[in-house]
Amino acid sequence: MAKKRRRFVLKKIPLAAWFVLAFFAIGSTLVVGSYWSQRNAKVSQQQTVIDEKAVEKAKKEAFIKRLVPTAQAMQKQYGVLTSITLAQAILESDWGTSTLAKDYHNLFGIKGTDPAATKVLRTKEYVNDKWITVDGRFRVYSDDAASIRDHALLFVNGTDWNSQQYATVRAAKDYKTAALALQMDGYATDPDYPQKLIHLIETWNLTQYDN
Repeated sequence: MAKKRRRFVLKKIPLAAWFVLAFFAIGSTLVVGSYWSQRNAKVSQQQTVIDEKAVEKAKKEAFIKRLVPTAQAMQKQYGVLTSITLAQAILESDWGTSTLAKDYHNLFGIKGTDPAATKVLRTKEYVNDKWITVDGRFRVYSDDAASIRDHALLFVNGTDWNSQQYATVRAAKDYKTAALALQMDGYATDPDYPQKLIHLIETWNLTQYDN
């Protein structure tokens, strides 16, 4: 007696079910696509930040190297440590971006009295334990090298009231002693001035340029 064959009949899937399946399929695709889109955007942003930092670092290194030859010449001639000169130029001019540095090549904020060779600009000074904004008359130079030379001569000649005011800065044999001497000799009003110089020197390995 022949056995009856069983028929397997696929049941029809309702149209609504197809819509549900399609909805989930599209939704999954969108979710995955959104994830990769966000991930790529994040990677792109991170790369942009890295590139910007690299460009900024390159600019700062170029600024340092541009000043090195004159700073080393001044150390050889007058005994002012190159690392100190570079750190002061960086700090005082904000890496050469200040108006005083960009427009008038005054890298150190050196003041003057001759109206024909100076420019009046607003500046901040630390007075009576607080920062105040004042007008100052600052020297104007033809180039950065002239500013560095004048900076060295300031340490050599001192001030009008004390020709030996910066003698201890010139006598210093290491950057930490020189940085502290600048504060003690009254070069800057900022109480954190020595620490800022020391941090710059150590961060950028500026002692490598000392003769």
